[in-house]
Amino acid sequence: MATAPIQNRSDANALIPDRLYFKIGDVASICGVAPSVLRFWETQFPQLKPNKSGTGQRLYRKRDVELALEIKRRVHEEGFTLAGARQAMAAQPIKRSHSHKPAEVWQASLLNTQPEQRSAMLTEIRSEMRQLLMQLSRPVTMQPTRMVKRVNELENQREAVKEVEHQSEPLQMGLFVV
Repeated sequence: MATAPIQNRSDANALIPDRLYFKIGDVASICGVAPSVLRFWETQFPQLKPNKSGTGQRLYRKRDVELALEIKRRVHEEGFTLAGARQAMAAQPIKRSHSHKPAEVWQASLLNTQPEQRSAMLTEIRSEMRQLLMQLSRPVTMQPTRMVKRVNELENQREAVKEVEHQSEPLQMGLFVV
Protein backbone atom coordinates (compact mmCIF):
# COMPACT_ATOMS: atom_id res chain seq x y z
CA MET A 1 0.00 0.00 0.00
CA ALA A 2 1.44 3.37 -1.02
CA THR A 3 1.71 6.16 1.47
CA ALA A 4 1.85 9.92 1.16
CA PRO A 5 3.91 12.15 3.43
CA ILE A 6 2.01 14.24 5.95
CA GLN A 7 2.53 17.93 5.47
CA ASN A 8 2.22 20.63 8.13
CA ARG A 9 3.36 18.27 10.86
CA SER A 10 6.57 18.29 12.87
CA ASP A 11 6.83 14.49 12.78
CA ALA A 12 8.33 14.15 9.29
CA ASN A 13 8.36 10.35 9.49
CA ALA A 14 4.58 10.05 9.89
CA LEU A 15 2.72 8.74 6.83
CA ILE A 16 -0.90 8.61 5.73
CA PRO A 17 -1.68 5.33 3.94
CA ASP A 18 -3.06 5.75 0.42
CA ARG A 19 -6.58 4.45 1.05
CA LEU A 20 -10.08 5.59 0.22
CA TYR A 21 -11.48 5.37 3.77
CA PHE A 22 -10.08 5.17 7.30
CA LYS A 23 -11.86 3.96 10.43
CA ILE A 24 -11.78 6.14 13.53
CA GLY A 25 -9.20 3.89 15.22
CA ASP A 26 -6.88 4.22 12.22
CA VAL A 27 -7.18 8.02 12.25
CA ALA A 28 -6.68 8.13 16.01
CA SER A 29 -3.47 6.12 15.70
CA ILE A 30 -2.18 8.27 12.78
CA CYS A 31 -2.90 11.46 14.74
CA GLY A 32 -1.75 10.11 18.08
CA VAL A 33 -5.00 10.98 19.89
CA ALA A 34 -7.86 8.95 21.34
CA PRO A 35 -10.96 8.24 19.21
CA SER A 36 -13.01 10.26 21.72
CA VAL A 37 -10.86 13.30 20.92
CA LEU A 38 -11.68 12.94 17.23
CA ARG A 39 -15.39 12.66 18.02
CA PHE A 40 -15.14 15.82 20.14
CA TRP A 41 -13.27 17.67 17.37
CA GLU A 42 -16.12 16.79 15.00
CA THR A 43 -18.44 18.81 17.26
CA GLN A 44 -16.02 21.75 17.41
CA PHE A 45 -14.84 21.95 13.78
CA PRO A 46 -17.60 21.95 11.15
CA GLN A 47 -15.02 21.11 8.44
CA LEU A 48 -14.35 17.73 10.08
CA LYS A 49 -17.32 15.65 8.95
CA PRO A 50 -16.49 12.04 8.17
CA ASN A 51 -18.95 9.96 6.19
CA LYS A 52 -20.85 7.27 8.03
CA SER A 53 -21.44 3.72 6.88
CA GLY A 54 -24.86 2.08 6.88
CA THR A 55 -24.08 0.82 10.37
CA GLY A 56 -23.12 4.31 11.61
CA GLN A 57 -19.37 3.70 11.66
CA ARG A 58 -17.29 6.79 10.87
CA LEU A 59 -15.41 6.61 7.57
CA TYR A 60 -12.76 9.29 7.27
CA ARG A 61 -11.35 10.27 3.86
CA LYS A 62 -7.75 11.34 3.40
CA ARG A 63 -8.72 15.02 3.54
CA ASP A 64 -10.40 14.36 6.93
CA VAL A 65 -7.18 12.76 8.22
CA GLU A 66 -5.16 15.76 7.00
CA LEU A 67 -7.64 18.10 8.69
CA ALA A 68 -7.42 16.17 11.98
CA LEU A 69 -3.62 16.39 11.81
CA GLU A 70 -3.86 20.12 11.18
CA ILE A 71 -6.18 20.55 14.17
CA LYS A 72 -3.77 18.58 16.35
CA ARG A 73 -0.80 20.63 15.14
CA ARG A 74 -2.52 23.92 15.88
CA VAL A 75 -3.86 22.88 19.29
CA HIS A 76 -1.05 20.69 20.63
CA GLU A 77 2.05 22.17 18.99
CA GLU A 78 1.18 25.83 18.37
CA GLY A 79 -0.84 26.24 21.57
CA PHE A 80 -4.10 27.45 20.01
CA THR A 81 -7.32 27.07 21.94
CA LEU A 82 -10.02 25.15 20.09
CA ALA A 83 -11.80 28.43 19.33
CA GLY A 84 -8.55 29.99 18.13
CA ALA A 85 -7.70 27.00 15.96
CA ARG A 86 -11.23 27.04 14.50
CA GLN A 87 -10.92 30.75 13.73
CA ALA A 88 -7.44 30.39 12.21
CA MET A 89 -8.53 27.47 10.05
CA ALA A 90 -11.58 29.37 8.81
CA ALA A 91 -9.37 32.32 7.87
CA GLN A 92 -6.65 30.30 6.14
CA PRO A 93 -7.50 26.94 4.55
CA ILE A 94 -4.83 24.29 4.98
CA LYS A 95 -2.76 23.15 2.05
CA ARG A 96 -3.44 19.58 1.04
CA SER A 97 -0.67 17.17 0.22
CA HIS A 98 -0.58 16.24 -3.44
CA SER A 99 0.75 12.73 -3.45
CA HIS A 100 1.55 10.74 -6.54
CA LYS A 101 -1.71 9.05 -7.48
CA PRO A 102 -1.82 5.48 -8.79
CA ALA A 103 -4.07 6.78 -11.58
CA GLU A 104 -1.09 8.77 -12.93
CA VAL A 105 0.90 5.55 -13.23
CA TRP A 106 -1.93 4.00 -15.25
CA GLN A 107 -2.14 7.09 -17.46
CA ALA A 108 1.53 6.84 -18.35
CA SER A 109 1.19 3.20 -19.33
CA LEU A 110 -1.98 3.82 -21.35
CA LEU A 111 -0.72 6.68 -23.49
CA ASN A 112 0.58 4.27 -26.14
CA THR A 113 -2.52 2.07 -26.29
CA GLN A 114 -5.13 2.30 -29.02
CA PRO A 115 -8.49 3.97 -28.24
CA GLU A 116 -10.28 0.65 -28.86
CA GLN A 117 -8.08 -1.05 -26.26
CA ARG A 118 -8.72 1.72 -23.75
CA SER A 119 -12.44 1.43 -24.37
CA ALA A 120 -12.29 -2.34 -23.86
CA MET A 121 -10.29 -1.84 -20.64
CA LEU A 122 -12.83 0.67 -19.34
CA THR A 123 -15.66 -1.76 -20.13
CA GLU A 124 -13.83 -4.53 -18.27
CA ILE A 125 -13.20 -2.26 -15.27
CA ARG A 126 -16.88 -1.26 -15.14
CA SER A 127 -17.91 -4.89 -15.33
CA GLU A 128 -15.64 -5.89 -12.47
CA MET A 129 -16.81 -2.93 -10.37
CA ARG A 130 -20.44 -4.02 -10.91
CA GLN A 131 -19.52 -7.55 -9.82
CA LEU A 132 -17.86 -6.18 -6.69
CA LEU A 133 -20.91 -4.03 -5.98
CA MET A 134 -23.12 -7.13 -6.24
CA GLN A 135 -20.77 -8.97 -3.86
CA LEU A 136 -20.93 -6.09 -1.41
CA SER A 137 -24.72 -6.32 -1.34
CA ARG A 138 -24.56 -10.02 -0.41
CA PRO A 139 -23.33 -11.59 2.83
CA VAL A 140 -19.56 -11.22 3.06
CA THR A 141 -17.64 -14.16 1.60
CA MET A 142 -14.48 -12.22 0.67
CA GLN A 143 -12.47 -10.33 3.26
CA PRO A 144 -13.77 -6.74 3.16
CA THR A 145 -10.27 -5.22 3.13
CA ARG A 146 -9.37 -7.20 0.00
CA MET A 147 -12.58 -6.06 -1.65
CA VAL A 148 -12.00 -2.40 -0.76
CA LYS A 149 -8.42 -2.61 -2.06
CA ARG A 150 -9.69 -4.06 -5.35
CA VAL A 151 -12.36 -1.35 -5.65
CA ASN A 152 -9.65 1.29 -5.09
CA GLU A 153 -7.45 -0.31 -7.76
CA LEU A 154 -10.33 -0.38 -10.22
CA GLU A 155 -11.24 3.24 -9.53
CA ASN A 156 -7.63 4.25 -10.19
CA GLN A 157 -7.60 2.28 -13.43
CA ARG A 158 -10.89 3.84 -14.54
CA GLU A 159 -9.61 7.35 -13.77
CA ALA A 160 -6.46 6.67 -15.75
CA VAL A 161 -8.35 5.38 -18.79
CA LYS A 162 -10.70 8.37 -18.76
CA GLU A 163 -7.82 10.84 -18.42
CA VAL A 164 -5.87 9.26 -21.28
CA GLU A 165 -8.99 9.27 -23.45
CA HIS A 166 -9.52 12.94 -22.60
CA GLN A 167 -5.88 13.78 -23.38
CA SER A 168 -5.93 11.93 -26.68
CA GLU A 169 -9.13 13.59 -28.01
CA PRO A 170 -7.28 16.61 -29.51
CA LEU A 171 -4.78 14.23 -31.17
CA GLN A 172 -7.61 12.24 -32.76
CA MET A 173 -9.06 15.46 -34.18
CA GLY A 174 -5.68 16.44 -35.66
CA LEU A 175 -5.11 19.27 -33.20
CA PHE A 176 -1.87 19.91 -31.40
CA VAL A 177 -1.83 20.64 -27.71
CA VAL A 178 0.76 23.16 -26.66
